[in-house]
Amino acid sequence: MAKKIKTKLKLQIEGGKATPAPPVGTMLGPHGVNIQEFVSKFNEATREKMGEVIPCEITIFEDRSFSFILKTPPAAYLLRKAAKVEKGSNKPNTNKVGSVTKAQVKEIAKIKMPDLNARDEEAAEKIIEGTARSMGIDVKK
Repeated sequence: MAKKIKTKLKLQIEGGKATPAPPVGTMLGPHGVNIQEFVSKFNEATREKMGEVIPCEITIFEDRSFSFILKTPPAAYLLRKAAKVEKGSNKPNTNKVGSVTKAQVKEIAKIKMPDLNARDEEAAEKIIEGTARSMGIDVKK
């Protein structure tokens, strides 16, 4: 028999660097989850992705046990890394902060493909290009 789900939470934590301090502790504490157990399992699962921001979907069950699914890093994070910029533009239409090549967009689309709602790589690339545009990052041909 399947366990009864109490709640689902979404967190974005740096790979291999989760700690019981906020935001992890404040999100899991009220649900009675063993925070240290989550932190050690998450850090073990993301050891090879050290320093990358990893979205995580945590399912908490009635018996206070949990399971989690790791997602691919956010497109905005990957674009900032590729363009070597600290953050996106506050006025993306007029103030450009950096640029990425079509090849870099293709690479990011390949990484993000499992989490994107796209039927093929071309559609995924268009999604990534749209994210870049909204951040003030130019896509060079």
